[in-house]
Amino acid sequence: MRRFLLPLYLLLGACMPVAQGDMPSRAAVVDSSLPPMKHFAVPRPDRPAASNADVARDFLDLAFTLESGRELPVFTRFEGPIRLRVTGAPPQTLGSDLRRLLHRLRTEAGIDIDFSPSSDAQITIEAVARSEIRRDLPQAACFVVPNVRSLAEYRSARRTQKVNWTRMRSRDTIAIFLPSDSSPQEVRDCLHEELAQALGPLNDLYRLPDSVFNDDNVHTVLTGYDMMILRAYYDPALRSGMTRAQVADRLPGVLARVNPAGQGLPAQRLARTPRVWIEAIQTALGPGFSASERRAAAQEALKVASAMGWTDHRRGFSHYALGRVLQGTDPARAQDHFARADSYFATGPQSELHRAYAASQLAAFAISRNQPDEALLLLGRHIDTAARYENAALLATLMLLRAEALELSGRVSEGREVRLDSLGWARYGFGPDWAVRAKLREVSSLNPLKRSLGRL
Repeated sequence: MRRFLLPLYLLLGACMPVAQGDMPSRAAVVDSSLPPMKHFAVPRPDRPAASNADVARDFLDLAFTLESGRELPVFTRFEGPIRLRVTGAPPQTLGSDLRRLLHRLRTEAGIDIDFSPSSDAQITIEAVARSEIRRDLPQAACFVVPNVRSLAEYRSARRTQKVNWTRMRSRDTIAIFLPSDSSPQEVRDCLHEELAQALGPLNDLYRLPDSVFNDDNVHTVLTGYDMMILRAYYDPALRSGMTRAQVADRLPGVLARVNPAGQGLPAQRLARTPRVWIEAIQTALGPGFSASERRAAAQEALKVASAMGWTDHRRGFSHYALGRVLQGTDPARAQDHFARADSYFATGPQSELHRAYAASQLAAFAISRNQPDEALLLLGRHIDTAARYENAALLATLMLLRAEALELSGRVSEGREVRLDSLGWARYGFGPDWAVRAKLREVSSLNPLKRSLGRL
């Protein structure tokens, strides 16, 4: 299981997102009086800019450790062609998103993967109601399991060694369970993360700034770095059953082939992320905790980050988390932390999506303070960043913020055009009409002129 409810607290940036538990059925998403839903067309992944010394270390930690910290005895992957089938009640957008993802896996990662109608397909994607997923894993949006082909089979085997990843010596049969009644983006995000785990790494590393293999869930579609990791996973020099030492011995040659640009780059050797920081972040931004518990956890995360001497994206994320926790009770102090988060995110080009989240927070505050020019300056290039990383919810939010800032500065017609253009992305990111309209109201409520005129 990778995708918890943590992304709910990160997804929309400037305004609190719609909870998944409130997301409607498929029918509500399809029937809309708003402009047509927009879809991302051509992927624009960045080429990874990572030293192969760092990539080798990351690869071994990703491949030989579970998220819980348990060690895996051997390397596992599918051997031979991989065929995939879809069962259950897939939402309308799943087919096109899955076809795009499989094309990327074939062309970018070099994996022989395609559809099959056969019940013997190695990977089964079963689309089921959210309630069915939460019946088994209350805090999960979706999950992946080895050696089963259906949710019913998983329920029969869940307390047996059959579904224990540490017992595997190769991958033959895997099932992915996705929500059939969440927003199109949530379903797609689950698809990318769970299929990547079914094929490759079983671990997440907070030290990775530009990867879905990171529990901060900033990245929600597979990046250029992720495709490089998966290409290395399926390099002919590796095979299931190898030990960590055997894989480490062959990795330099593998990485020289899949990431030749990384041969001459200096290693960063970022420090490992201690469990105390991870647990503090999960408490601060995850579900089921009181306001005081969240605040204490966020402060603890920042304390640990400072003590570790971090200056990378994890230090920025610590400030961002504390800003989110303080936002409702101390907005000014929250903005200080968002600004500090942005300053740490700005130290490396791999954190530009992180900066887009910080910018949404800072711009929202500027709008509420009747500072439209500052908001427009803050939003700047981040709209294109959200589009390049295919985050429709963030893209729509940034566009809605821009629309309010434009109207606040007197450019009313331009603001209306931007708002109208955002709605197609909002439908993909948030789903049904009522959720899109709720987001419109939330962002509109930031505008002091509309508040004073009673237009909310």
